Amino acid sequence: MSIKTYQPHLIVLPEDRANERIANGFIDNLNVNERAIQVDRPAGGWLKVVKKFTEVYVDEMRQFTRSMIVLLIDFDLKENRFIFVQDSIPDDLRERVFILGVRDEPEKLSKAIKFKKSLEEIGETLAEDCANNTNKLWGHDLLKDNQAELERMRSSVKPFLFL
Repeated sequence: MSIKTYQPHLIVLPEDRANERIANGFIDNLNVNERAIQVDRPAGGWLKVVKKFTEVYVDEMRQFTRSMIVLLIDFDLKENRFIFVQDSIPDDLRERVFILGVRDEPEKLSKAIKFKKSLEEIGETLAEDCANNTNKLWGHDLLKDNQAELERMRSSVKPFLFL
């Protein structure tokens, strides 16, 4: 299913295959309007996410003013990574760009969850949390650093992304 570029929509730019699987699970949640979200192919590293965003999506977002994007990266326990990525976002687009990810790596999140879940199931659960304004999984130690970005994103995308 493809998005309508002149309607509000969310693009997810994942760092790697693991993040792509989480994003695909998110879309599989029954609360998600799959016509309003699209997952791009994995960029192949967090620096490549930044590069693809700046080289491809900046111009597209300026042309399609109702588009929003999630830069889905692994933070690999690097506290300065968020700031580095945030500094690559032009000021005129900051309110429509969200940086989310696991504090370490998605595979470690999957292993750390009490009732082991696949990456797709993690994505579905994260979507459920977003739709219901809960933090059952978003509150996990490996995800809780996303709280500020998550709140910003929820308020921006909830009107069109959740049924």
